[in-house]
Amino acid sequence: MIRTAQEAVTNVRRHAPGSPATVRLSFGDRECELEVVNPPSDEPGTPGGGYGLVGMRERAELLGGTLEAGETEDGFRVRLRVPA
Repeated sequence: MIRTAQEAVTNVRRHAPGSPATVRLSFGDRECELEVVNPPSDEPGTPGGGYGLVGMRERAELLGGTLEAGETEDGFRVRLRVPA
């Protein structure tokens, strides 16, 4: 989870500079969830093209979890869920 949080916050800095990121970590009986969300930035970011999201998904699957990432009405969200 730590590596996914690092990568998601790095992506906010790179692709939405100046945008505040909210990081939420929650624990349930059966799963843990990490969510990183940010609104759009007024400043232009660096174009994508790396392997950040692909790597995050691969790590999630190795842990038996899932990773959702994409645009929302309010910006962008990365959500990782892994078994507890």
